[in-house]
Amino acid sequence: MNRIIFCVIVIFLFSCGKKNTETKIELKKEKIIKEFGFTLNNYNVKKDTIISGDSFGLILEKNNLFYPKIYDIVQETKKVFDIRKINVGRPYTILSSKDSMNNPLVFIYQPNPIDYIVVSLGDSLWAEKKQKEIKLVEFEAVGTIKSSLSETMQDLKLSPLLSNELSEIYAWNIDFFRLEKGDNFKILYTSRYIDDTINIGLNRIHNAYFEHRGKPFYAIEFQTDSIKGMYEYFDDKGKNLRRAFLLSPVQFSRISSRYNLRRKIAYYGKVRPHYGTDFAAPVGTNIRTTAAGRVVKSGYTRGNGYYVTVKHNATYSTQYLHMRKRGLKVGTYVEQGDKIGEVGMTGYTSGPHVCYRFWKNGKQVDPLKQKLPEAKPISDFLKQKYLAYMGPIKLKLDSMKSNLNFDEKTITTIP
Repeated sequence: MNRIIFCVIVIFLFSCGKKNTETKIELKKEKIIKEFGFTLNNYNVKKDTIISGDSFGLILEKNNLFYPKIYDIVQETKKVFDIRKINVGRPYTILSSKDSMNNPLVFIYQPNPIDYIVVSLGDSLWAEKKQKEIKLVEFEAVGTIKSSLSETMQDLKLSPLLSNELSEIYAWNIDFFRLEKGDNFKILYTSRYIDDTINIGLNRIHNAYFEHRGKPFYAIEFQTDSIKGMYEYFDDKGKNLRRAFLLSPVQFSRISSRYNLRRKIAYYGKVRPHYGTDFAAPVGTNIRTTAAGRVVKSGYTRGNGYYVTVKHNATYSTQYLHMRKRGLKVGTYVEQGDKIGEVGMTGYTSGPHVCYRFWKNGKQVDPLKQKLPEAKPISDFLKQKYLAYMGPIKLKLDSMKSNLNFDEKTITTIP
């Protein structure tokens, strides 16, 4: 009986007692912010921009760091960081101690969107050049020519660098100054990004399709030398798009006068044979050699102005006239596409252009009517690998629909 009474009393006490309520306190985790290799949460962070009148010393003085410490920092870091080269408009960051002293510990200067320089301001003084991580994001785009390639790219809000890339890839196959309305292209390319969202420009075109006058031209990027990291472009049959000669010695120029043995030359006012092909371009435009070879002449004559002659082999030689100044020295070996001079108006000429002359077996001929030799073909072993690699890419390009409207899609991010 006593035991029953005891249990009832205990139950009563518990039921009448004040109930404990558990209060759940949710601690919000601080978001970790990392930049320039530092965890910014651990510092007082000041971001600013160089303005007119700023100097490295003045910036540090404004942030409670003074001479002779500033002098010591400059002396210890001058091999890496030249304080005279900080430019107006460029951003900088100062990381200071997260206490009441707020002592500056790190100075970070960004000369461009990719590179940055870290200067340690604490007990250990040093400087180091670094780069932000760059991610490649792959895109696809299609378009149809209405007038010129550059205007089409502009209408589609695509980078003008894509025009340059396409002109380089198809330099041996397509004259981009003679495109026709209705020609169309499809491209797979990558752009470079930092901080995940900031586009810092085109990386390169990897694969392309260009339809010109109803004829398809595929360009598939393929690694031909893994040791040297060499890539080349091939068509859907495994044929190298590169040729032994470029079509033009000047990129994005127009032909102002063709090879013509019965042309009336305005400068002379009478019919005289014109043995060259004139490519009009602004003064200072780079002139590139159309094929690999060695410079055998580099000089000046009253008619030619400054000129350079390149011998490519026992069969072919080329010459480039009316340069702004003397080009490469005799004996210099040049690769295809190397700069050998600049467009000028020296010699007998009525406007800025390069007169391009072409010899075959010692006779001057029209380069635009020559069946130019192809580059060294791909080996049988690599060709089989290429065809297997090319198949899925060709199918993807074929499935991309060309239309009059811009159609660009992000495909993937390449780490």
